[in-house]
Amino acid sequence: MLEGLLIVDDEEGVRRSLRRALEREPYLLYLAENGQQAVEMAKEHLLEIGIVVADLKMPGMDGLETLSEIHRLNPEVTRIMLTGYATMEVAIQAINEGIDGFMTKPFNNLELRAKIRECFIKRRLKQFVSAQILGEIEKDPTQLRPRKQEVSILMTDIRGFSSLADRLEPQELAQFLDTYYFNPLGDIIFRKNGTLDKHIGDSIMAIFGAPVSFPNDALRAVEAAWEIRQKVEQIDEELQRSHGWGLAVGMAISTGEVVTGIFGSRRKKEYTAYGSPVILAARLERMARKGQILISERTYQESLHRIVAEALPSMELKGIAGCNPVYMVLGLR
Repeated sequence: MLEGLLIVDDEEGVRRSLRRALEREPYLLYLAENGQQAVEMAKEHLLEIGIVVADLKMPGMDGLETLSEIHRLNPEVTRIMLTGYATMEVAIQAINEGIDGFMTKPFNNLELRAKIRECFIKRRLKQFVSAQILGEIEKDPTQLRPRKQEVSILMTDIRGFSSLADRLEPQELAQFLDTYYFNPLGDIIFRKNGTLDKHIGDSIMAIFGAPVSFPNDALRAVEAAWEIRQKVEQIDEELQRSHGWGLAVGMAISTGEVVTGIFGSRRKKEYTAYGSPVILAARLERMARKGQILISERTYQESLHRIVAEALPSMELKGIAGCNPVYMVLGLR
């Protein structure tokens, strides 16, 4: 499904120019000649329109008012201001309103197309992917569309988190998670070009191979897990010395075909993956004890030339058909 792009400008010539500049891009174009018409279109096509480009100076509702009203309808929409009045005051207004992009007239078609792609992609993915992957997506935004991909899913979880949460005050718990868990582990995932999918309580889910795939996605997932294991051991020793308690984490990786893309409601969307490899990774992660990295058969086969692993007895896992070979990572070669 094409992303809907709404153009709002009271000048017919500008609307035609924008349409010509964008008609070969992967967008479903909507045109409005004033703010009120744009808001009505946004209501009618609430699930389709994901980007709005609006002129600042228009009769009736101006561009800022129009973008603010559409944002109220759909907080996930990407908003870009187009104006011939590039004053500091206008720029400050746009920033205060949380506008995603700002362009001046007259516009260059190539710059316009690049700016729209950049704003759309960064709004959705800047918190979840590394700079390298973001750069690849900017070259080809179609990689965000729902599609089937082979990926490796990495999941981590803190062992004994409930007792830790009971022991700490809310602010202490928040500081602990940010300082010793989410930030250092997220940094490792980014360095290995993984996509940070989500935080689920004290769990982290990362995807290696989507939106951008590489030849060694499974291996990079295992390398990331091994680096996380080493980092957690270091943090655990530090916390044991300073607080008398530490950090214990279990991890699991599963490789296979999933459906990836941006999913969710108009109030909240996220880039994520669905499929049996996600379920398998979750089942294995629950089995992993402190410091263990459990991986699926497919992950093992795709990374065995660079890792040392021990085969565990095949087991039946809830929600997963048949007996599943499981391996425990012992090190890297």
